[in-house]
Amino acid sequence: MPMSNLSIPLQVLKSGLARQDSIKASLDESLQLLLTTPRYNNVADTNFGFVFNNMRFEIFDEHEGVIYNSGDTIYETGIKDIYSKKISGSSKNMNTFAAELKEVVRKYEKRLEDVAVTMTYIREERQIYITVKGIIVSTKENYVFTSVIRVWK
Repeated sequence: MPMSNLSIPLQVLKSGLARQDSIKASLDESLQLLLTTPRYNNVADTNFGFVFNNMRFEIFDEHEGVIYNSGDTIYETGIKDIYSKKISGSSKNMNTFAAELKEVVRKYEKRLEDVAVTMTYIREERQIYITVKGIIVSTKENYVFTSVIRVWK
């Protein structure tokens, strides 16, 4: 019997928790949840989520591609120099939000290995394109997840 993966968001059916037949669909749902959950909002695990979502009320500098601290907010718990991180870049460069996302994916999505993340900000579109690549551990197949974040004004 093939292994099935939990569907996210969780749904309780008469037969139990809803499942995805496709590991790709399950991974897509899992990464979308991780990407859209602000860090420190999950009571069960405060480190779950992507810190970029915590920055939605901060000042966004389109020319420099960084976020400025607009108040007294300081993120001390495990996030170093969050306001110096570049929005566009790849996870190969540690001074990017892509590197932050890569570490979160590696921590919470054990079904993927050799994870690489890119984030590309297109100023004219006011959108950030996100790509997560990796290899599915159980099948050794290549995996690609894409998403878009609309930038606030």
